[in-house]
Amino acid sequence: MSRAMTHRLHASRDDDRMVAVERTNTVLYCEQWAETARFYRHALGLAVTFENDWFVEFAVRPGAFLSVADASRSSIRPGDGAGITLSWQVADITAVRSSLAATGVAVGEPTRRFGADVFDVFDPAGNRIEFWSGPLGDG
Repeated sequence: MSRAMTHRLHASRDDDRMVAVERTNTVLYCEQWAETARFYRHALGLAVTFENDWFVEFAVRPGAFLSVADASRSSIRPGDGAGITLSWQVADITAVRSSLAATGVAVGEPTRRFGADVFDVFDPAGNRIEFWSGPLGDG
C-alpha cells in the first residue's frame, strides 16, 4: 500500500465526522431467492446466522454479513446483478477456484486486476462475486 493511501486511511480513522460502523450487512434482493440462498449456503459454505421464510443472513467474516432476501416478499425490487460486485480477498485463490469448480460452480478464467490474481463467479440471481488474492497496486 502506498504511503499516500496509508496516510488517507489513518487520517480518516481520526476524523470525528466519520461514521463508526461496527457491523456491515449487504442485502441482495432476489427473484431466485431459494436458489441464491442455497448457493451461498452450500456452494460457498457460508454459515447461516439468521433465517426465516424469506430472508437468510450469512457470516462472511466477523462483523461482515451477506443476506439474501426474497424480493417478492419485500418492498425493494431485485437488482438482478446490476451494479453489484461482491469483492472478496482470499488467501489461496487457486484452492478456492478448484474447490468451487469441484462443487459445480461455473468459475471464470483467472486473470490479473490491480496487481492481484482474480476470478469471478455469478450467483443464481446474477450477482458477480470477485475472488482475489495478492497485492493491490497499479497492475
